Amino acid sequence: MRVKLLILDRDGVINQDSDAYIKSVEEWLPIPGSIEAIAQLSKAGWTVAVATNQSGIARGYYDIATLDAMHARLRELVAEGGGEVGLIVYCPHGPNEACDCRKPKPGMLNAIARHYSANLTGIWFVGDTLGDLQAALAVDCQPVLVKTGKGLKTMNSPLPAGTLIFDDLAAVAADLIQQHK
Repeated sequence: MRVKLLILDRDGVINQDSDAYIKSVEEWLPIPGSIEAIAQLSKAGWTVAVATNQSGIARGYYDIATLDAMHARLRELVAEGGGEVGLIVYCPHGPNEACDCRKPKPGMLNAIARHYSANLTGIWFVGDTLGDLQAALAVDCQPVLVKTGKGLKTMNSPLPAGTLIFDDLAAVAADLIQQHK
């Protein structure tokens, strides 16, 4: 049976983004409705994975223990809502490190596919930047743009053909749950 998989970017989709980087658990603030959306998806049988660029590690703004604490907080909040978060993968590299994981490269999405033995064709990847949408295209995912985070600014760029656009993660969740009743 094919896993009902949804892949999310983190900053700007699940939590507030900051050009100064999210450097602590205190700065990690969920976007209203996002935690509930993940919990609802999880309860509806969806596996929700996360793929997030975290160049703040390479830049020395925070360490992996701090990042792990942010993700523990995310998992805790979603669990309080009766759901769970699946695999969280992150790219700790800076933009000039020539890794294969930093979006728009597809390394993290491929890692999620391997973890779940999933074919990513048509799987929704929800992001707020052009890099997210380009990563989705690189592995034949369905690119989905939310208007939170950098999403409104991203809408001013030419978007990949077929990109779906939603106000926020709560609207994505409502649509997916309605589609798959």
